[in-house]
Amino acid sequence: MAAPILELNDVSVSFDGFYALTDLSITLMPGELRSIIGPNGAGKTTFLDVITGKVRPTKGTVAFQGQSLSGLSEQKISRKGIGRKFQTPRVFENLDVIRNLELAAAPNKNPLGLSTDKLPVKVKDEVQRLLNYVGLAPFAKTKAGSLSHGQKQWLAIAMVVAQSPQLLLLDEPVAGLTDEETVRTAELIKSLAGEHTVVVIEHDMEFIRDLNAPVTVLHQGTVLTEGNLEDVKNDPKVIEVYLGQPND
Repeated sequence: MAAPILELNDVSVSFDGFYALTDLSITLMPGELRSIIGPNGAGKTTFLDVITGKVRPTKGTVAFQGQSLSGLSEQKISRKGIGRKFQTPRVFENLDVIRNLELAAAPNKNPLGLSTDKLPVKVKDEVQRLLNYVGLAPFAKTKAGSLSHGQKQWLAIAMVVAQSPQLLLLDEPVAGLTDEETVRTAELIKSLAGEHTVVVIEHDMEFIRDLNAPVTVLHQGTVLTEGNLEDVKNDPKVIEVYLGQPND
């Protein structure tokens, strides 16, 4: 049996006496796609912050591929193979789309020193593959700032994938997207699972349904329940704290 790729054991995070996470334990397996939902203030962003080293746990342990992440900087954790897309797409708006991807994929991350001529063929090929993969090949020479919001989301996802992480953390990837863009993003994310372990935090229940992945519900910084979406939606505890009323 494969070993977990990520393990959080009894993790708590306190900010001046307020607990954003309380004895949170979550395990992810290699290649898994997991949806994380919960009301505002449930601890979803802090959960990602703990994994990526932005926030240090007050207690508990975080292990990636069997190795503790305790005390490591965000940069060192990223280099271990953990990539994160934030709620707002972080792209270089004054650079064209292909340049954004080249910068993400290149060993040298200095935009001033980046030269396409010096990029290894393997990197150039991967950039082209990702452009096609997220449907942005026709916009390769377009400034990223001119893209639609949905296209910026896809570019941000592609930039994280370009770094070849084993664990992808996607924070609200369909916020502000049209229905058509949301469906397409669900297909894109599902296609990433397997080769990558993918964690998705989102509020859009139709999108979560489209992902068709196991769901973990957070509430007050701990796991309220886990299961498939239909079971979760019909759980009385979830109805009470999150969904408000039973769904037809």
